[in-house]
Parts: sequence; structure tokens; C-alpha cells
Amino acid sequence: MARVYNFSAGPSMLPEEVLKKAAAEMLDYEGSGQSVMEMSHRSKVYDSIIKGAEQLLRELMNIPDNYKVLFLQGGASTQFAAIPLNFMNKNGKADFVITGQWAKKAYQEAQKYGECKAVASSADKTFSYIPKLDKNEFTKDADYFYICMNNTIYGTVYHELPDTGDVPLIADISSCFLSEPIDVSKFAMVYGGAQKNVAPAGLTICIIREDMLGNARDITPTMLNYQIMADNDSLYNTPPCYTIYICKLVLEWLKEMGGLEAIKERNVKKAKILYDFLDNSKMFKGTVVAEDRSLMNVPFVTDSEELNAKFIKEATEAGFVNLKGHRSVGGMRASIYNAMPVEGVEKLVEFMAEFEKANS
Repeated sequence: MARVYNFSAGPSMLPEEVLKKAAAEMLDYEGSGQSVMEMSHRSKVYDSIIKGAEQLLRELMNIPDNYKVLFLQGGASTQFAAIPLNFMNKNGKADFVITGQWAKKAYQEAQKYGECKAVASSADKTFSYIPKLDKNEFTKDADYFYICMNNTIYGTVYHELPDTGDVPLIADISSCFLSEPIDVSKFAMVYGGAQKNVAPAGLTICIIREDMLGNARDITPTMLNYQIMADNDSLYNTPPCYTIYICKLVLEWLKEMGGLEAIKERNVKKAKILYDFLDNSKMFKGTVVAEDRSLMNVPFVTDSEELNAKFIKEATEAGFVNLKGHRSVGGMRASIYNAMPVEGVEKLVEFMAEFEKANS
């Protein structure tokens, strides 16, 4: 059976080269006589996998030495509680920008642990833009300032980071992880679920500046205490071993591609193909203001629910799958993460043009 073009927002498609290598090593990883799925996380063989993954990530993202890299379980959503438990402990305050469902959920979870302020929101227009920020609204003695950098559901992204001064900036980068270079040193913490751009579901990567650690409140569960996880090199308990192995293969693939500058160039090209079509189509239109468009997630609609449903059905039959938009937005969404080839976007646009001609 031919592989489809998978536009899922996550779990998302993985590079074919990675899948083929994993398949070849399924029964015997590098002469060990065992699969990584069966391997003890305390073994020397596995130690080389997890340490190799961290080294590759540090190299690709140019992570400074004073940052810890943690490979954790629990998904990005678990960090919504872990972050305030670990960091909202000096003045008991934090600021949030509400740019979508995930930022809103992080804000709501943090309210259980301290005084949280929504300094801006784009809810008034269904999160179709990144709000302009007024620094006068910022809490000067906040323990941290929180953003969701790329909003998977709504297709927006920060092209300019908030200037938070001395207040530590924390960002959920789940759906733009490794899609382009970022300056890690501008953040106190970045983190993300791996199932969009980095690996299969089951792994969350947290990159945390060392001076942020060691302040978890007493009630923090052991498994949510970043200091404990850092002290144990992400091996306090059994980590998501196989997912970390696939992550390492993806990082190797990215390095072979030329690193994050090279993958950004490819991602910009893919996004331009799709956005240019949407900007010139009489049937389809994007839902995000042009200045805040994501390279990774592209939501779009027609002018009727019936036409949306027909397009999704016919696209699926033609091998373009998981294009249905999130239930809170409707319409369609094409997630064009790193593994999506340029050809996939070109063929989708060809199909959209044919559909528009046939249904006009």
C-alpha cells in the first residue's frame, strides 16, 4: 500500500528514512541482539542512546551549557502543573498571554498554585492573531512569564518574543520544536511534546536554565520535580525508551539535512506554496492574519460547512489525510511539520485547485 500524505497535527508523520532505519533495527540494535523496546534503560547500550540524543539536541539547538535537557513522560499538559509547582514560589505570581487552547489550559492549571494574570488574549477573534502587548500590564514581580509560541489549533506563531526584562520567559514550543533556529538563551525554559516534530507520542522534552531549579514547593510530586529529574539525568524511573530512540534518529536525520537553518528554509518554502494558493483562491481562505502565520499549522476554510465536509472526504480518498480542522475552529488544517516533503504540499495545492474548479 502506498503511503498517504499525513497532515495530522499530532501524532504526526515521521521521516521515512527514520522509519526505515527503525524497522531495520527492530530485532537487533547495532549487534546487541535485542530491540530497543526490550532494552534496560540502565544498560550501557541504552545509555549511549539517551546521551547521544541529548548531545545531538544540544548541537542542533545550540543549547548553552547552563541549561539542563530533560526527557520526561506525561505529555506537555503535565508541565502545566509542574511549571508553577517548580517556579511560582518566590512571589507566587505569573503572567500569561492567552493565544489558544493550550495557553488557556496552562493558565487555568497554574491558577491552582498562585496569582495568575492574563496580560493579553486573542480570544475575541477566535485566536486568529498574536495580541500586541502593553508592558504596563506586565506584573513586575512575577516569577515567570508564559507563552505558547506556536498555536497548533489556530495556526499562529510569535515572530517576536515578549520583552519581559528580568522576569523569566517560559514557552511551550511543542508544535514548532526544531522547525527553525531559536535562541534558547532568551528563555528560562522551553518545552514541548515530541509527537509533532520530534518523535512519536510519549516523550516531553524540557530545556531549563539551571538557576531556575531547586525551588520546587514541598508538595511537588517527585515525578514533577525538575531538580530530581535533572539530578538523575532523566533516569529517576524508566523513561519512554523507544520514543527517545526514535527522537535520536530524527535528530540524526535533521543533522544530515543540514541542521535547523536548512530545515527552516524547507519549511518556509512549503508554507509559501500553501499560503500563496490560499491568498489567491476564490474558494479557500486562511483564517490567520498574515503577520502571525505559522510555518507548521495552516488552518483554512471555504464559505460553507457542506463544502468543507466534501473537501475533507474527497481529499482523504485521494490520499491527503487528517485535514479536518480542530473542533473549536472547524474547516480544515494542514500541519506541515519537518517530515512533510515539499512534494506533499505541492500535491495538496494541486488537489485543492482541482477541487475548486470542479465545485465552482
